[in-house]
Amino acid sequence: MKHTLCICCCALLAAMPAPAQHSASHFEIDPSAPLQAIDGFGASDAWSIQFLGLWPDSVRRQAADWLFSRECDSKGQPLGIGLSIWRFNIGAGSHDQGRESGIGSRSTRTECFLRPDGSYDWDQQAGQRNFMRMARERGVETFIGFFNSPPVYYTQNGMATNTGRGGTLNLKPEHYEDFARFAANVVEGLERHDGIKLAYVCPVNEPDGHWNWQGPKQEGSPATNREIARLARDFSKAFAQKGLDTKILVNESSDYRCMFATHMTDWQRGYAIQSFFCPDSTDTYLGDTPGVPRLMAGHSYWTNTPLKSLRDIRVQLKDTLDKYGVQFWQTETCIMGNDEEIGGGGGFDRTMKTALYVARIIHHDLVYAGARSWQWWRAVGGDYKDGLLREFSNRGGTDGRVVDSKLLWALGNYSRFVRPGATRMGITASDEAGQVVPEGDTDNQGLMCTAYRNADGSWAVVFINYAREDKPVTFHVDDRKVKDWYPYLTAEGEGLDLKPQKKVRNGKSTVIPARSLVTFVSRKS
Repeated sequence: MKHTLCICCCALLAAMPAPAQHSASHFEIDPSAPLQAIDGFGASDAWSIQFLGLWPDSVRRQAADWLFSRECDSKGQPLGIGLSIWRFNIGAGSHDQGRESGIGSRSTRTECFLRPDGSYDWDQQAGQRNFMRMARERGVETFIGFFNSPPVYYTQNGMATNTGRGGTLNLKPEHYEDFARFAANVVEGLERHDGIKLAYVCPVNEPDGHWNWQGPKQEGSPATNREIARLARDFSKAFAQKGLDTKILVNESSDYRCMFATHMTDWQRGYAIQSFFCPDSTDTYLGDTPGVPRLMAGHSYWTNTPLKSLRDIRVQLKDTLDKYGVQFWQTETCIMGNDEEIGGGGGFDRTMKTALYVARIIHHDLVYAGARSWQWWRAVGGDYKDGLLREFSNRGGTDGRVVDSKLLWALGNYSRFVRPGATRMGITASDEAGQVVPEGDTDNQGLMCTAYRNADGSWAVVFINYAREDKPVTFHVDDRKVKDWYPYLTAEGEGLDLKPQKKVRNGKSTVIPARSLVTFVSRKS
């Protein structure tokens, strides 16, 4: 039986300038029009978790509950946002080098499992591994390992930062296979010692980012497409030799424009989709490499403003992905200097200002870029808009506390209720006169809406109200199994963090408050 989900809303005029189209007031979501599958939502452990993961148990538990828990308290209040993906930063060894690493701050240096004599020390990266185990205990199933740099013992300059070398990979030619074997040993070792299986490993991170050519703030290395392709093939062989089914992910581009064109770089580091997945690119083609899925990872930094670019860059990305039959994950973003609408990246912000801005990015990545997964950069950060949580450590870094943010709970409107295996459904929007409004599910200064059906048959419908006026809505679901909707509100104010609201009878009116997110969920079919 075909079920049609209808959502009707009488939208008020936003305080901000209205788009050059009639506002949509009716949304019809059709289960017979599936779009992309959803693989999950996540964040990374870089770099703060290496410290926080060793702090007192009560602090670690609180942070882990906020990030991963799907439990509720006695009043039905969610304890966390239920992230389903966790990125593990596989360290390159700058920690032991201290200031000789070329990285001024200890907070962005990392340990390494590989030791100078070629042996492995499985006591390294203990804080991160503690936290991975806590993530698994709370239901996380997908773990991704990523490299900012090869181990320092293999690099051309003996460091994990590039120090202005230029745009090539900081890896000695004779150590490609050694690097690949190291990656395979890490995958095997984490599973043996911690019971953590890395489902994916990415050999490089932002290889096309011009910052990577200079250093020295953090571990990192640029790479050309030819170097990345060689690495991926060597990783594939090393994994096969150990019988590992871990997939190799490419290539975590620093900017979407590097994926389908060139941007602040040249052809050796641009056109990543075409380079790796067009058979005509014989030197770099990875489409027939075992263990390399037709999946590209990219970062949405620098592409979120102006609003026209927020849409148009993603449309270009999706067109290129579709042309070459490649799927897409957004694996990193945070607030940068050009995000001027909310004052740039400086200064941690616990309010809805940043939360709504990021929610709008999530919506556009899912709707226009067709992202199957969406992942924030750092789970825990400092006085910058790069953490879902903020940490406050003591002077020695051995203890501290963490606080949450509206950004955390905004992401939770997706991560908690749109589970791996869900399918995003197409939406037809129309105005009060019944006229179809093209792209009416996305008023980027007003109401934005996406709808998902989970693998268990339950529904999740996410509304973002960017406007400063409430939006009255009415739901009608042509599905006899759905009698009521259960809303969760995230808005400014104490305790309004995925706050359960009164259930809404199917067909009855409710309100999307100004400057808020509301996710409506049905129970399992």
